[in-house]
Amino acid sequence: MSFVQEMIAQYGYTALYVLLALGIVGIPIPDELLMTFVGYLTSLDLLDYPIALTVSFMGAMTGMTCSYWAGRHFGKPLLWKYGKWVKLTPKRLGKAEKWFNRYGLWTVSFGYFIPGIRHLICYLSGVSGMNQRKYLLYAGFGALFWCLCFITLGYFVGSQFDFSD
Repeated sequence: MSFVQEMIAQYGYTALYVLLALGIVGIPIPDELLMTFVGYLTSLDLLDYPIALTVSFMGAMTGMTCSYWAGRHFGKPLLWKYGKWVKLTPKRLGKAEKWFNRYGLWTVSFGYFIPGIRHLICYLSGVSGMNQRKYLLYAGFGALFWCLCFITLGYFVGSQFDFSD
């Protein structure tokens, strides 16, 4: 986490955008801690709350769009070729795709709050051929709500502590 703090301290909003986009794609960055830390920085007036929220949302959406695109263009061939190594047979893939087509839109919105799941959901949305407009609408709602919750949490919790001693 110290690397993330240093990046935010040195590069500000640009680092926030890039770190979130990479975190959503799957690079191991502690997204929830990052967002809470950003909220804390807004409580100290080191970052501006509306700008931090906007940049966070844009970074999350960039990562989600890249993951969707990768799943859409490369997902099925990779799963058909290498899925057997992780017990994903064509029959299981068919069941998963059917389930995802039924519940996927809501999973895109609310799966965002489950670490690890949010990364898979984006890829699976592309793999399943989910309509891109619907995906962006539901993913956007989930990303905005997620950013709002964690930045606000960091803002209010951070304002309760005095770390100056």
